[in-house]
Amino acid sequence: MSEGIKLTEREMRYIQLFEAATGASVIDCVEDGDLLVFLVRQGDIGKALAKKGQRVKEIARLLKKRIKVIEFANDPTSFVKNALHPAEVIEPVRLTERADGRKIIVVNVNPRDKGIAIGKDGRTIDLARYLAKRHFDIDHIIVQ
Repeated sequence: MSEGIKLTEREMRYIQLFEAATGASVIDCVEDGDLLVFLVRQGDIGKALAKKGQRVKEIARLLKKRIKVIEFANDPTSFVKNALHPAEVIEPVRLTERADGRKIIVVNVNPRDKGIAIGKDGRTIDLARYLAKRHFDIDHIIVQ
């Protein structure tokens, strides 16, 4: 699943700082311009966002970057649902495999949250696709 992920030295330092400040275990870290995404172990989202996310806000201020925290899930459909949060995902999230072997996840979101799921310039959905490919070998995510 998550084996073989390569992190830069900078991302490793971000992980050390985040884990020390929050007590949450980080599985992955992705730097995307002014955004840092931390993928925390399942069950650690509460630790990461404790005290109304004050520690995360302090880290963001210190690093001068926006921070998004996503909770890992062993199931790819639950993982994509977590990655698109706070968009309201309408169940069921479907994982299909095409004849050519490509894996695709189809997500239905509340129509009022479609913009949130896609994000400005498609950044949120692109990030979800990147993480799904990196951890589950999912080729594409379709938001309906």
